[in-house]
Amino acid sequence: MEGERSKVRAKDRPKILQKHAVTGRALLLTFDAFSTLFHPRRPVSELYASVGRSFGLPESKLTSTRLESAFRTAFKAQSKAHPNYGRDEVLRGQYGGPRQWWSDLLKDTFSAVLNENTDLPNGMIEKLLEVFASKEGYALYDDVEPFFRGLQSFKAANNVFDYIVTGVISNSDDRVPAVLKSLGLSIGNTRADRDRSSMELPGFEQSDTNAKHPYSAENDIDMVVTSYEAGQEKPHRLIYDIAARQAKHFLAAATTSDNDFTWTRIHTGDDLQKDCIGAKDAEWTSFLLTRDVQNEKRDARLSVIVSQSIGTLC
Repeated sequence: MEGERSKVRAKDRPKILQKHAVTGRALLLTFDAFSTLFHPRRPVSELYASVGRSFGLPESKLTSTRLESAFRTAFKAQSKAHPNYGRDEVLRGQYGGPRQWWSDLLKDTFSAVLNENTDLPNGMIEKLLEVFASKEGYALYDDVEPFFRGLQSFKAANNVFDYIVTGVISNSDDRVPAVLKSLGLSIGNTRADRDRSSMELPGFEQSDTNAKHPYSAENDIDMVVTSYEAGQEKPHRLIYDIAARQAKHFLAAATTSDNDFTWTRIHTGDDLQKDCIGAKDAEWTSFLLTRDVQNEKRDARLSVIVSQSIGTLC
């Protein structure tokens, strides 16, 4: 699957655009985001320290060791006080969602490091939120872009699946689409939409009122399902069930077809419990992708694992 992305003619475009009169075979191919598709460009504590210094905070106190320790403590406390970015409280109108969640965590982290409960410099929290919503804070693993170029070719040429839908399932807030777009991937508009439209939940992503159709032949990722929008984190079955449901809705809208498709669902991620066991418990096929930036083995590359998984199921 590592061929160059080709510009296909209309008649050669992925079969997902074609309307079939008979039941087809569909593939739902999903991935974890953090530590599967992308990773911090530098250690998070170093990025925090760099931003803090740029706003005039004392360099002597902003050590990576102190920031990392303070962050872990604050993250654990915030996760316990407001699970899943406070989603349940958000639905009751009692909490501000991911932006408040991360803002409070950052304030607690830096207050602990500075040993004082003072206001942080104006604009510093917003800058940190911006860094971790873009390529300024993250980078793709080096096999990801070639994989998606090859996947485009596979979509156009394969004779096994009539329809292919790609997605991300992530235990995170709604900055994931912005991160992926910033890193150069083309992302569709389909989200989780449970209880309330995902775009009605207070978060980072703004609704695209100009989006007329959820499908584009150029999409690398057709849909993004985050735990904040879905209402449960992996390995809970609900988030996988929602992803499967949204894929069906997406395909129905893309093909204007009422057919009932036979689905093959494959999820790949770096966490054994959350990604592999969670997906299997939801009756998916799952594969573990162990990332080691310092010593990346060939058989741990995304394209190899997905190619083998599709080949086995075909």
